[in-house]
Amino acid sequence: MDPNHKFGSNDGEGLKDVHSYRSLVRKLLYLTVTRPDISYAVGVLSQFMQSPCKSHWDAAIRVLRYLKGAPGKGLIYWPNKHMELVAYSNADWAGSASDRRSTTGYCPFVGGNLVTW
Repeated sequence: MDPNHKFGSNDGEGLKDVHSYRSLVRKLLYLTVTRPDISYAVGVLSQFMQSPCKSHWDAAIRVLRYLKGAPGKGLIYWPNKHMELVAYSNADWAGSASDRRSTTGYCPFVGGNLVTW
């Protein structure tokens, strides 16, 4: 997902079947446990669960296409002798055009292995 593309609540026509969108995004949220590479995109899409538009549905399908084209990518934990804790974070202050809220992200590593995000 392009981080510069800003989705809004009025991005075109609303979906007739919002249940399908909600179901897909819930499944993608569950999948982010082992696929942190889709966390940002799924986090953005989950903001529109109440009233999704066609552009949101198209973006969710694009995430599915990405997953189909990138099998085998996920978290791999390697044994290390050190247990050093390192963490990174980022935020775009008031980056959402619709409600001026920030999108934040973080990723802590223990022993060089990503633990959560």
